[in-house]
Amino acid sequence: MNTLSIILPAKNEAAALIDLLPRLRAAQPLAEIIVVDDGSTDDTRAICEKHDVQCLSAPYSMGNGAAIKRGARAAKGEILVFMDADGQHDPTDVTRLLDKLEQGHDMAVGARDWGSQAGMGRGVANTFYNWLATRMTGQSVLDLTSGFRAVRAGRFKEFLYLLPNGFSYPTTSTMAFFRSAYPVAYVPIKAAQRVGKSHIKPLRDGIRFLLIIFKIATLYSPMKLFMPASAFFFLLGCANYAWTYSHYGRLTNMSTLMWSAAVIVFLIGLVSEQITALTYRRDG
Repeated sequence: MNTLSIILPAKNEAAALIDLLPRLRAAQPLAEIIVVDDGSTDDTRAICEKHDVQCLSAPYSMGNGAAIKRGARAAKGEILVFMDADGQHDPTDVTRLLDKLEQGHDMAVGARDWGSQAGMGRGVANTFYNWLATRMTGQSVLDLTSGFRAVRAGRFKEFLYLLPNGFSYPTTSTMAFFRSAYPVAYVPIKAAQRVGKSHIKPLRDGIRFLLIIFKIATLYSPMKLFMPASAFFFLLGCANYAWTYSHYGRLTNMSTLMWSAAVIVFLIGLVSEQITALTYRRDG
């Protein structure tokens, strides 16, 4: 039987941990539970001590992804389960994720339904990310940004160096698993209303989520992003040339500029594709 470590990144989530930790211990009595305190200013550490749960404290906030990496390095289990410390995830669902690993998958992700999304804007954004990731990978991606997942520790630790310190670690890890041909499964879950105030800020995180779109492409297959962009500039240059030739009988600088942009974008994509291949190369 594989040993299990459950890792909860937490920043000022004491109010949720009071209820969550006993439920988690009851659901998984043999599991190692690690709360990674990301610079909290509340009673997170005291609550962990009260429930005899290991707490890794940081002197200041380094980000959700940084907490995940610290927890993964400290965990002793062969299977790692990551879940939010804000009370959204049901501890009884951990078993459902583990069942998928028993069936041969290397990662199992809790996929939220529309009713579990944190607002209309987040729901629309996540739907778009799932669609884009599905198109990029050729696999059905039901929830790209879910923070509730179970993974084989050896597989996950291969990609620790790729994970960002911010909130987009789920996207990065999922695309890394797909890129390396490690099977990923999705388990439908219901996410409850979080306890306390969300750390998401619409403007800052709107820009961050936009960058996730580009990360999806560059982590998996950059040419699938750069090739259409290159084709767009090339066709735009052809359309401009056709119009200027029919009206003025000559080639303009704008058409030349568009064709040059098409070549440059294509070459950037080609270089990115080679860098991606080197990133996922395993020596030995």
